[in-house]
Amino acid sequence: MPQLTISEVAQQVGLQASAIRYYEKIGLLPPAQRISGQRRYDTTVLYRLAIIQWARRLGFTLDEIRQLFFGFRDITRPSQRWQTLSRKKLAELDGLMDGIKTVRSLLKKMMQDCRCDTLDQCGKGIFRSDCAQVAVKSLPSGRRRSL
Repeated sequence: MPQLTISEVAQQVGLQASAIRYYEKIGLLPPAQRISGQRRYDTTVLYRLAIIQWARRLGFTLDEIRQLFFGFRDITRPSQRWQTLSRKKLAELDGLMDGIKTVRSLLKKMMQDCRCDTLDQCGKGIFRSDCAQVAVKSLPSGRRRSL
């Protein structure tokens, strides 16, 4: 099997050599063979790096990618691994989308409703609104009233 230098690997996958060394350091890549002090990789490292790069593009963290490689029993098929991690990532994205929708709605409301002449007026309105929300949240759910 041909042995590739780190610069050859980096060029083929479009990464910096430092990223490859880092992936090796944190255990996502197996340690490279050393020949005359230089790292040498077999071509399977290209496939592992393709998986890492794909997962990164999909928003998976390095810890999640580590779980993909090492967080399952050896007999677990790759498709099952991807499905498990994808379900978790989709739930995370759904939560982020809900948060974005809430912030988007608040920004639109602020743009429509804000008539403050000074930042102190804005602060006073925000303070009162936040205090009212804290008071509502602190009431037992059966005793909440409109403020």
